[in-house]
Amino acid sequence: MPVDVVWFKRDLRARDHVPLLSASLSGRPVICLYILETERLEQDDTDPIHIQWELDCAADLSRTLNDSGASLHYGLGDATEVLEAIHLEHGIERLLSHEETGNSWSYSRDISVSNFCKSKGIKWIEYPNNGVVRRLVNRDGWKRERDKRMRDSLSSPPIFKEGIPFDGTVPELEDIGFTPRELSYRPEPGERAAIDRLDSFLERDGKEYRWAISSPVLSIKHGSGLSPYFSSGSLSMRRAVQKTNLRIDWIRKNKSQVEGHGDWIKSLSSFRRRLAWRCHFIQKMEMKSDLDMVAQNPVIDRNMSREMNIEKFTRWKSGKTGWPFLDACMRQLSSTGWINFRMRAMMMSAASYNLWLPWRETGSYLARQFIDYEPGIHWSQIGMQSGTTGINTIRAYSMTKQGRDQDPGGGYIRKWVPELSMVPTKFIHEPWKMPLELQESISCVIGDSYPAPVVDEVESRKSGISRSYSARGGEEARLISKEVLKTHGSRRRPMKRKAESSTSTQQKLF
Repeated sequence: MPVDVVWFKRDLRARDHVPLLSASLSGRPVICLYILETERLEQDDTDPIHIQWELDCAADLSRTLNDSGASLHYGLGDATEVLEAIHLEHGIERLLSHEETGNSWSYSRDISVSNFCKSKGIKWIEYPNNGVVRRLVNRDGWKRERDKRMRDSLSSPPIFKEGIPFDGTVPELEDIGFTPRELSYRPEPGERAAIDRLDSFLERDGKEYRWAISSPVLSIKHGSGLSPYFSSGSLSMRRAVQKTNLRIDWIRKNKSQVEGHGDWIKSLSSFRRRLAWRCHFIQKMEMKSDLDMVAQNPVIDRNMSREMNIEKFTRWKSGKTGWPFLDACMRQLSSTGWINFRMRAMMMSAASYNLWLPWRETGSYLARQFIDYEPGIHWSQIGMQSGTTGINTIRAYSMTKQGRDQDPGGGYIRKWVPELSMVPTKFIHEPWKMPLELQESISCVIGDSYPAPVVDEVESRKSGISRSYSARGGEEARLISKEVLKTHGSRRRPMKRKAESSTSTQQKLF
């Protein structure tokens, strides 16, 4: 009897998984498949930490499937070759998967798989995933369809009567010559851990979410911590939305039992909006699959004429720019694989406006650092923060101001930039202003123990902003910007509350 193959890509869960549920009802033997695609590791935006995270989430999925009577099969290599081997041995009736919104490489890979299936008479059924709507021409009606999808019923892991056991070897990255860097504070992988974190956020840690997410310190505890699970698909967006709705409704009905119920409702409502914005940004990649390769407004990008400066790029990515708060953020990201969204925007702002570095190289570097790398969000934001969309206000962050706002006492800087551990708080954000005698007395000589600023922050920022606005001039650039807005612009009316800052649109994600 031919088999159904459920292809797990970035949807490594057993709950709320329509392809898996469909396979369980087919009456055919089922092969659940995860492929470690070696070609993926050759892409500029892919790092071994991404694949290792998925492998660890897949291991948790495998245990759940075993309990349900199924078995997770592992393939290694090109997707079409792995599928062809299964087809030769078993005969594939249907290939079932979720629609994937990835990078240019995954888009091309899916075209190859589609052609393979057609040539073999295999029916490939792709089911909608999360809040992304395929084949839209513009955003009219997108939000309505997304919200409708979020109301679909949640499902438990299905039971299988004829799962085909896997008797092969589980691939490891070291076997193919890759070793992921070790991450500190790495979250526990898998669907069970994702649901536990969702519950603890909604019931314990989320009260300060709305006010804490701008801080690289407070966001670790009071942020949702769910982005790595969303990126691997260990948690469905639908489950997160529905459980958030239930928690908000419960708090409203039981105000007397909830201390600070008003703060809870504001924070969880803000979190719910950010879940919607997450889908909004991934939808951009769905509608323009080459966002990782081509700027939304290529004329503006061309007019900017940014060029790679190896020294500036190296100092930026290694956290040695001489701007203490930015350096601390870059080092935290490299060490942990995560940092809050405002700091991500600041990192890209510094690279784009102060250092005038090209967006694709800096964007690819950051992609490789994030354990929660989500192509749709990442490349949409890279375009916004580098000023190449033509439809977003240019927001060039002041690293010194952000440092004073988010780390007034300098404790965060001292943790991640130990060279500055003895610098008095008065100078912690601008150590180059310390008198030389003080520098020598604390063994922190600027330019020796810790670098002087790579460029003048204030002047480079002003220059970057000016050059960016100049690049928007010209009829051709303006016409493309209008098309970008028509295709990708949000149809939601701007909020007018004073509590929302001028950067609120940037912060709808984490």
